[in-house]
Amino acid sequence: MTALPPTALRRLADDFALFAHPHQEHAEAGNDGGPWTTWLVLGGRGAGKTRLGAEWVRALVHGTAPYAAHRCGALALIGESERDARDVMVEGPSGLLRVAPPHERPLWVPSRRRLQWPNGAVAQVFSADDPDSLRGPQFDAAWCDELAKWRYAEQAFDMLQFGLRLGPRPRQMVTTTPRPIPLIRRLIADPHTRVTRAGTAANRANLSPAFLDTVVARYAGTRLGRQELDGELIEDRPDALWSRDLLERCRARAAPPLGRIVVGLDPPGSSRRGADACGIVAAGRDASGIVHVLDDATAAGLTPAAWAARAVALLRRLDGDAVVAEINMGGEMVKTVLREVDPTVPVTAVHATRGKWLRAEPVAALYEQGRVKHVGAFPALEDEMCDFGLDGLSSGRSPDRLDALVWAVTALMTGHRGAPRVRTL
Repeated sequence: MTALPPTALRRLADDFALFAHPHQEHAEAGNDGGPWTTWLVLGGRGAGKTRLGAEWVRALVHGTAPYAAHRCGALALIGESERDARDVMVEGPSGLLRVAPPHERPLWVPSRRRLQWPNGAVAQVFSADDPDSLRGPQFDAAWCDELAKWRYAEQAFDMLQFGLRLGPRPRQMVTTTPRPIPLIRRLIADPHTRVTRAGTAANRANLSPAFLDTVVARYAGTRLGRQELDGELIEDRPDALWSRDLLERCRARAAPPLGRIVVGLDPPGSSRRGADACGIVAAGRDASGIVHVLDDATAAGLTPAAWAARAVALLRRLDGDAVVAEINMGGEMVKTVLREVDPTVPVTAVHATRGKWLRAEPVAALYEQGRVKHVGAFPALEDEMCDFGLDGLSSGRSPDRLDALVWAVTALMTGHRGAPRVRTL
């Protein structure tokens, strides 16, 4: 290596295939042994999924072997949201702008949500939250990132399939931390899918030792660790109150006119780093008595002023009626910080007198009866629901999202129903 001239060393450094991990290496065979249409990359946090996706797109744009047999000129980049696609897939540390050598670097045009390469290839950025934006455009390749987290995974993925109609062999790559949603299960079983898997440890050389020592040590062996670190597809917990199949049966595309909307709030006991998240979940009830879960704005590491502002902003955006806040941890402080954000905000204070399981059990029964619907998908919330057993979450952490959901649904089913109002949600 030391004897090579600088130009040769630069070429080697830019050759991703030379340094790829086994789960990042190219192969032509799918599940059935024939050529694949979808490359599904299931990996833990930091396993190198984003780097692989960016390098694969780069290879397609230039027709670089072994990842590409010909050049692709029209590509789609779909992230969970437009911001995620930009911050991770385009501008992120392993994104397309970073992996490209200077002479190959594309031009990012934010106003048009597109990347333009010097050779004429173009990649358009899409949000999975807007499946209809994929109607019309056509592509010869696509990269889908964190598909298991997409709120409208089925609709967005279906629309993409109709657009993959250019070139001799349209293909797509899906990079995601696995969750046992129906779409992921179908892709794994599809004979035209190639599946590669890797845990966080596969990319150990490129990760912070502090991350490995703290996060990995804390979650190793837990259900959450097996999913987020080992990249395993974790199926339903046998003693959980909810199952994936039940939640799929409770899925709705849109909410009808709602008579009452509330935001459930489960404040954290502290805002220090590593503390519990602040659960913030919005739901509304229609004239027939069905509750519709509308949004999950849960966030961690917020000060009281910040989580109060977040809850009030969600209430105002949905034209809601009240914040239903648990006051066990903060007492009057919770109401005070909410009213410091907005003195007019209606606050319904609730006090937990029973354990989390006993509070959640009647709400789970409402799901079984078809009396609660999810408008879209809420992956992080649904992960907690399907991992909540008699002893809580398998990670040992507080089910903050679930607590907020339980408060919201309980308030709607026991409080004043109200006449339906027309709202823009």
